[in-house]
Amino acid sequence: MTELTLAAEDAEDLEIISARLQDAVAPLKEIVWLPKSRRFAALFNRFVWEEKRKNANLRVHSLLHFDDVLSVQAKNIKMGAPDAVVSLLAIEFAPKGGEDPSGTVTLVFSGGGAIKLEVECIAAGLADVSGEWAARGRPVHDET
Repeated sequence: MTELTLAAEDAEDLEIISARLQDAVAPLKEIVWLPKSRRFAALFNRFVWEEKRKNANLRVHSLLHFDDVLSVQAKNIKMGAPDAVVSLLAIEFAPKGGEDPSGTVTLVFSGGGAIKLEVECIAAGLADVSGEWAARGRPVHDET
């Protein structure tokens, strides 16, 4: 498996990162906002969706970061429970509009939780930071 390294500078790039992180999990203690650095970072256990080998259920540690973050708000997430685990469903971007590159990045978690980042622009990266390991199973989604 090749280590994944991606950068996002627009909404289309962010959709690719979102697809790679679908069903990634992380304990809340691995999600941080560094206001002085204007950086948001999260260390996820990412399911390796791009692996095509038969019955290859693999995970890898992947670091997601956003720069130029102005503020962060959590909704329906118990930030006071550092060992609680969240499961990422998608990353969305809502632009302010016009030529302004700023907007809101929303990390959408299962169970209705979300973390919203107010950003000056999309400046994000995703990088695998460990070797792969066998996952307990493959994430399953209801077909609706």
